[in-house]
Amino acid sequence: MAEIKIDTEYITLGQFLKAADIIQSGGMAKWFLSENDIFINGEQDQRRGRKLRAGDTVEIPGFGSFNIK
Repeated sequence: MAEIKIDTEYITLGQFLKAADIIQSGGMAKWFLSENDIFINGEQDQRRGRKLRAGDTVEIPGFGSFNIK
């Protein structure tokens, strides 16, 4: 499981995708979320504005699992 470290209280799902090098730019987030299933703490969520905080787990089938630190 890869770790993504944040320096703020939270990051959005769209920012996470870019920080994890899954997408190249923030503009790709909407397309990526419409084409892929994403599970946050075991629940499916496709909202690019979803706030991710330390301790959250993000799973993207085909891309891996990530832990927010």
